[in-house]
Amino acid sequence: MSNFVAPEVKKFVAWDYLVFAALFLVCASIGVFFAVKERKKKTSKEFLVGGKQMTCGPIAFSLTSSFMSAVTVLGTPSEVYRYGASFVLFFLSYALVIIFTAELFLPVFYRSGITSTYEYLELRFNKVVRLAATLIYILQTILYTGIVVYAPSLALNQVTGFDLWGSVVATGMVCTFYCTLGGLKAVVWTDAFQMIVMIVGFVTVLVRGTTLNGGPTKVWEDAYEGSRLNIFDFDVDPLRRHTFWTIVIGGTFTWLGIYGVNQSTIQRCISCKSEKHAKLALYLNLLGLWTVLACAVFCGLVMYSHYKSCDPWTADFISAPDQLMPYFVMDIFSSMPGVPGLFVACAFSGTLSTVAASINALATVTFEDLVKKGFPNLSEKMSTWISKGLCILYGVLCTSMAAAASLLGGVVQASLSIHGMCGGPMLGLFTLGIVFPCANWKGATGGLLAGITLAFWAGTGSFIYPAPPTKSIPLPLLTLNCTLANSTEALTTAAPTATPDRPLLADTWYSLSYLYFSAIGCLGCAVTGLLISFMTGPSKGEDIPPVLIKPVCNLFCFWSERLRACLWCGVRHDSPEVDFEKNLPRVVANKTGTDDTSKNSINRENKRQFPGYNPEEKSYTNMSRESRL
Repeated sequence: MSNFVAPEVKKFVAWDYLVFAALFLVCASIGVFFAVKERKKKTSKEFLVGGKQMTCGPIAFSLTSSFMSAVTVLGTPSEVYRYGASFVLFFLSYALVIIFTAELFLPVFYRSGITSTYEYLELRFNKVVRLAATLIYILQTILYTGIVVYAPSLALNQVTGFDLWGSVVATGMVCTFYCTLGGLKAVVWTDAFQMIVMIVGFVTVLVRGTTLNGGPTKVWEDAYEGSRLNIFDFDVDPLRRHTFWTIVIGGTFTWLGIYGVNQSTIQRCISCKSEKHAKLALYLNLLGLWTVLACAVFCGLVMYSHYKSCDPWTADFISAPDQLMPYFVMDIFSSMPGVPGLFVACAFSGTLSTVAASINALATVTFEDLVKKGFPNLSEKMSTWISKGLCILYGVLCTSMAAAASLLGGVVQASLSIHGMCGGPMLGLFTLGIVFPCANWKGATGGLLAGITLAFWAGTGSFIYPAPPTKSIPLPLLTLNCTLANSTEALTTAAPTATPDRPLLADTWYSLSYLYFSAIGCLGCAVTGLLISFMTGPSKGEDIPPVLIKPVCNLFCFWSERLRACLWCGVRHDSPEVDFEKNLPRVVANKTGTDDTSKNSINRENKRQFPGYNPEEKSYTNMSRESRL
């Protein structure tokens, strides 16, 4: 029972519902628009990957919007409010992730001409590895999407009075509607619109909150006095929840699993009309990630400045930390009808974009990796109808999964834990294939099993036996200025007591920071895979198409061609297929004494004839490998 009297916070009014409904209407309209516009283009390729003619701008917006979900809008400000602004260190993690994705993974996926990232695993290993990875991805995405749908609906329901299951069902129905009608193009352009709504919502809250609390300088001073600006904690203890190392190293592994090898990301990138556009989309998306992160972190600081003397969570005005942001919005905009609706639209923009991306990616993976393998002779018309049916199926599944999400705790930690436990081993599997030519299918299968086992062992253990309070205790939160009800004493946040009879591993292995789950799964998969590959006989490089391997050794052995060739492990990167260093096809010079002019002419002619090479942009365009499959 609370010792404090909660201040009156208004609920949603008609104007708020109107603004919120407008968001859903625009999103549905985009789906209808592309369904009408593209009605004559009925191929499954057009539906699933937009005909591979997208440009970098909308793809960049779509990538940012898809992964900056309501988890970010509601969860990140709450994290900063309770634990401080160290979350801003993800600024570095995002940069590393985008560089690795654009320079290591994307070139291989793009030049392979694949539609599903898991097609690569069959080209590189075999069908068994592809099937295992596909099933893990489907499980991961459905679980994550359940959190994305349920968590914001619950938080907004308890604070604003917005109907819980009404918002859950509405989210699932609208996403399924425009995914099914408009395909990837509808998803991408809707994401771009939702990204704008998200930024506008954040900026509105920041401007109003900062003004009410005395301006940016006063907010900064309050954050400093409340120890919210102690960002750089270089403690190497892996059990600490957030330090410089857990965020930069663990966060990079976690988000690389989300970005580098995730179907939802790669599907958007390979829908670009050239590799140059795909890379540019990723780097532009980095600016978007930084912008949303900065807005979310500063929202947390403004919220702390507002409630520094009367914390609504400690005073039991709200029942969960994830409700802090909507409570704050309803508080500061109580006299401005319609504006809370804009914030709810902001939160649900993140939800809609993430759910739509998940549905579209799940439909693509299922169709390419399961349906086409079982029924290879489907007509284009039937393929398109099956793709649309899969969108409906996964829309229902993801919406239904929202019911299970209430058991998973805080939205940020829960979502990143799922990505870590599933995405880490997947990252290790693709790293084995792309970086290590010696890895064989036995090593890939064994490594994937080992990585999944390690990651889920650590993740499940941490869920059952949470880390000791000393490793994750929030910063002080006060209730000095709250109105007392039946007591004359103000409260401060009390640290929860440790659960008795904890097993031996509870305070070590199970207490690892949740951001390390991905690193554990990735490294466990890669190391085990390499060991098994060497024990069972490594793959012969001569049998592997050079387009499937990225010769990273070239970066470290640029001074010696002989050493580089040795580290290629037999893969013929000097063949006429692809020169990864210059992003150009290489033509072996004629040894019969052709002069320089003739050589240049031959090179230019071969570049023009090289499949997928665009001489105007000096980059590759998408080429289908369906004939190989």
